[in-house]
Amino acid sequence: MSLPGAGNGRPRRGPLPLTWLYAPGDRPEVVRKALGSGADVVIVDLEDAVAPDRKAYALDATAELLSDTHPVPVHVRIHTPLDIPVLASLPGLGGLRLPKVTHASDIHRINELAPGLPLYPLLENALAVEQAYAIATAHPAVRGLCLGEADLRADLGVREDSGLDWPRSRIVVAARAASLPPPVQSVHPDIGDLEALAAGCARGRALGFLGRAAIHPRQLPVIARAYLPTPQEVDAARAVVEAAEADRGALALADGRFVDAAVVAGAHRVLALAERTV
Repeated sequence: MSLPGAGNGRPRRGPLPLTWLYAPGDRPEVVRKALGSGADVVIVDLEDAVAPDRKAYALDATAELLSDTHPVPVHVRIHTPLDIPVLASLPGLGGLRLPKVTHASDIHRINELAPGLPLYPLLENALAVEQAYAIATAHPAVRGLCLGEADLRADLGVREDSGLDWPRSRIVVAARAASLPPPVQSVHPDIGDLEALAAGCARGRALGFLGRAAIHPRQLPVIARAYLPTPQEVDAARAVVEAAEADRGALALADGRFVDAAVVAGAHRVLALAERTV
């Protein structure tokens, strides 16, 4: 029996991005620097990064930026659905990040304002986490799930970072069940502590995330290194694939590792990610 939402018609797309760089919408000069930073995707933020009295200016500046296309995909984290009619038809807009989504009906309302535009809902409270699979399968326009960890931490009263591991795993499972790419980790807010960023990325990778959002360009290489396979992982994956090509049944490698179809599929994912061709 197939899962509802698995095989839901979502097309397989090109390279999965590993680095997503936020830039405040009311600072066009910062956005333009972000476009040249090497990030896989730039997210123009109209929400938390913009003061209330600068929201209108941020929207206008972002609309001007998106009146043209850019070599790097540009997404926008909206402040309110009222932003969408201003942005939806602009040629430079690659997707919308949607704050405070809690129900599948939120996705339907947004899609009516921007039909077919890629949507990335941010799950920022307990109800949203509980609704993760319904949100993920609400419409084919949903292309990925993300946690808004700062708001979720406050909503749950979590004091230790490990207290978010269950919601993190919850959206990893929901994304997989919905045939979506693995979720992208939430930002690490301390731009000066790159060791903590690397450790957090390693934890996120262990939980099933792929890539991470950043708030400063100096975080980008740390994220990329953490999520790309190591040479040892590539060699191990290649050995699995070569063994499988020689024998289509279940088998054990010389080092005692057991290889079956699931292990082979995982090895192919490692090799594809190493070449950024996922």
